[in-house]
Amino acid sequence: MHRHVKPAAPRSTFHYHPHLTARKCDSEGNYIPSTSPPPPRDNSEDWTPFADRPSFEFAELVFEKMETSAGDLDRLLKIYAAKTLLDGGGDRLFDNHDDLYATIDAIQHGDVPWKTFRVSYRGPVTADSPSWQTEPFVIHARDAYAVAKQMIGNPDFDGKWDYRPFEEYTGPENRRWCNLMSGQWAMSKADEIACDPQTHGAMFVAPVLGADKTVVSVQTGHSEFHPLYMSLGNIHGDVRRAHRDAVIPLAFLAIPKAPREHEDEEQFRRFCKQLYHTSIAKIMSPLKSAMTTPEVMRCPDGHFRRVIFQLGPFIADYPEQVYLAGIVSGWCPKCLARPSELDAIGEPRFRQHTEQLKNAYRDQPGHLWDTWGVVDDVTPFTDQFPRADIHEMITPDILHQLVKGTFKDHLVSWVEVYIYAHNEPKEAKAIMDDIDRRIAVVPGFPGLRRFPEGRNFKQWTGNDSKALMKVFLPAIVGYVPDQMVQCIAALLDFSYLARRSAHESSTLTAMTKALERFHATRVIFEMTGVRSDFALPRQHSLVHYVQNIQRFGSLNGLCSSITESKHIRAVKRPWRRSSKYKALDQMLRTNSRLLKLANARIEFGRRGMLKGDVLHYVSKQLGVDGLDEEDENEGDDAFDAIDIHGNADVVQSITELPRRQAYVSSLQSLARELGQPDLQDIIRRFLWDQLYHGDDIAGDQAPIDACPPFSGSIRVYRTATSTFYAPSELAGPGGMHREIIRSVASWYDGYQRRDTVLIQTGDDGDRMGGMLVGRIQVFLSFVHDDERYPCTLVDWLIPCGNRPDPVTGMWKVSPDGTRGLIHLSSVVRACHLIGVYGETRIPRDFRFAYALDSFDCFYLNRYTDYHAHETIAST
Repeated sequence: MHRHVKPAAPRSTFHYHPHLTARKCDSEGNYIPSTSPPPPRDNSEDWTPFADRPSFEFAELVFEKMETSAGDLDRLLKIYAAKTLLDGGGDRLFDNHDDLYATIDAIQHGDVPWKTFRVSYRGPVTADSPSWQTEPFVIHARDAYAVAKQMIGNPDFDGKWDYRPFEEYTGPENRRWCNLMSGQWAMSKADEIACDPQTHGAMFVAPVLGADKTVVSVQTGHSEFHPLYMSLGNIHGDVRRAHRDAVIPLAFLAIPKAPREHEDEEQFRRFCKQLYHTSIAKIMSPLKSAMTTPEVMRCPDGHFRRVIFQLGPFIADYPEQVYLAGIVSGWCPKCLARPSELDAIGEPRFRQHTEQLKNAYRDQPGHLWDTWGVVDDVTPFTDQFPRADIHEMITPDILHQLVKGTFKDHLVSWVEVYIYAHNEPKEAKAIMDDIDRRIAVVPGFPGLRRFPEGRNFKQWTGNDSKALMKVFLPAIVGYVPDQMVQCIAALLDFSYLARRSAHESSTLTAMTKALERFHATRVIFEMTGVRSDFALPRQHSLVHYVQNIQRFGSLNGLCSSITESKHIRAVKRPWRRSSKYKALDQMLRTNSRLLKLANARIEFGRRGMLKGDVLHYVSKQLGVDGLDEEDENEGDDAFDAIDIHGNADVVQSITELPRRQAYVSSLQSLARELGQPDLQDIIRRFLWDQLYHGDDIAGDQAPIDACPPFSGSIRVYRTATSTFYAPSELAGPGGMHREIIRSVASWYDGYQRRDTVLIQTGDDGDRMGGMLVGRIQVFLSFVHDDERYPCTLVDWLIPCGNRPDPVTGMWKVSPDGTRGLIHLSSVVRACHLIGVYGETRIPRDFRFAYALDSFDCFYLNRYTDYHAHETIAST
């Protein structure tokens, strides 16, 4: 196995909170020695309420994964019953869908039932009063205390749970921020809690809330829902992003409706705000007593600890933030910067100051509104809980502020406005069409969403906006002023830095500089008449990002993309599988069953009852030969092999050939296939470099007669796998990410696909970080003197100049017409190239498959993903 290695970063040192120490205790709250083992759990092999493992896995598959309808489920069960009769009889899995649903409902793990309460208008009501004053509003909610206790006791979070607030340092002055408990907010709140001596030794737990309206259908009736989600700040951000039941629907808030003649009345608006805050305060009230007096709970590691709660960050987009903070739309919920002065941070808002303003201007609500941006008749729900400050709790929202807001809704739209304003209508449309074709013809890349029609489509999602960020910059070069391109590049750099899963002082400095570049260059939109000002709350929010990373750790784990993706599982899919009549009741029942199944799987897994697949399990139970042992044990060796926390060098990537899928070729046959008659000489010079590494003479300069002879057979591969450390992505164990690199003559019986890769050829301080780009022609391996050499033949692309392009900030590379054979250990990962379009417009029939063969120069795309942005040097 061959590895791309970088020097290890300094080991981290941790400074933990001195009083909230999460001491172990017994179930009565009495402290026990730190070396005590956790109390035993029930480890019996008990499948209750299921008959056995096949019954459980069948129920999980058809209800959770396949979402099978009741009618199809009955038919499936009848088919299975008929088959068992033909085979001589046997027990049925379930009698019918009712039997299956009843079994799921009987699961005790994760049993947190939904409860309902009603809120009504309490003012004077007459016969002519509108309906919103006479009808109760129904809120469905789970017990917040029970949900929190269940999540704290979830063994699935063991190893992904922070028990104490802490500060992490990778050097004397280099602070590191990652998960929520590493931020200044957790440490400062722990200081406040520790003022009460009875909390000493307790474990600090911060519920994280998120609320966001979602529409499931625009055609049918009541299609809008307002879920409230809860997570816990102790859970690591990568787990929250991946869900794993780290984000649970806690409530469905009421959405008041009024006739058109009343919906704009101030009284109705005031009631909506009061209903919103009253409902959340009621939902969270079960946790209130545990915010002052610790409660004993079992933790993910199996130990009991005394738990003290503190309301944590609230995830919301800007309209919801306005509601939460009780401010005027257009103002900032976190600072007092006026709408006309949103270029910088204003004085911070905080709970005591807002209360003083309301008292001082009790008789002047208009002055409070105009001067301070405060709505006088809104009392945030946080005012009913100790130490909670809504202004402090609101977090930046990367999805709506950066991706959908500043990038897509602002900059992309402004570029289009500029093009139409500075060109004749016909020419402007031709330019926009060419930009769309430029976007459509970018080469394919793993995980890159393609835009066959460019960006000219109607229904945008957050993922569409993220995908456009990766390919937009080169498409507009030449059609807009250079400063406009530099402005967008600065925002992209800021966005990719902000989304990292861990930040150090250097990252925050880079973010600050990128934001300064963005502010300095965006004036081009004023100079060209596209904008008259930048009084935009979503753009203003960017000035708070660095400060909020220091407070809350990485914002990746506190973004509304988490709640929006949770909508799919908690709202949209349950709605689609409902009858649409009184759909919410059915959706709540579905959510309950999903949570029970998930917790049953966690519990059965903890007991070791889910090892192997179900067929192998039953075969062993019956003493029958099961699956081939090799198949059973085959795993992710590349993931397991990488040590990212060792004391020596840290493995950053592994590129390896597959175990199978190769064919054997003679040297002469492969040379003909590749059109490379000197292939034997290339291999001999390669062996010189491998055997005499460090010699003064390189292989390409050594006399060919002096190079080691080679005439053996060669194994040829179509793919290789690159596994690298990329914690900012949706990664696997330890933050590892895997992608397949391909080189095939016919991709899906069509065009050839020859992927491009980054190849480490020098030191990090060299041009382009010591890397070159190679286009894979073939993957191969051969044996020489009993040593196997995995390698690849590449067409070289070399940097154009000694610095990145000053307009886009990306390196340009060009093919130099030479090929080289390199060891696979030099391959860092796949990379993405986008053609430098120049003044030539893309033909209408041009296909993306031809892009890598058709341009003389390419941009090396830093924006394909966050690992590429970090890996490819920008200087």
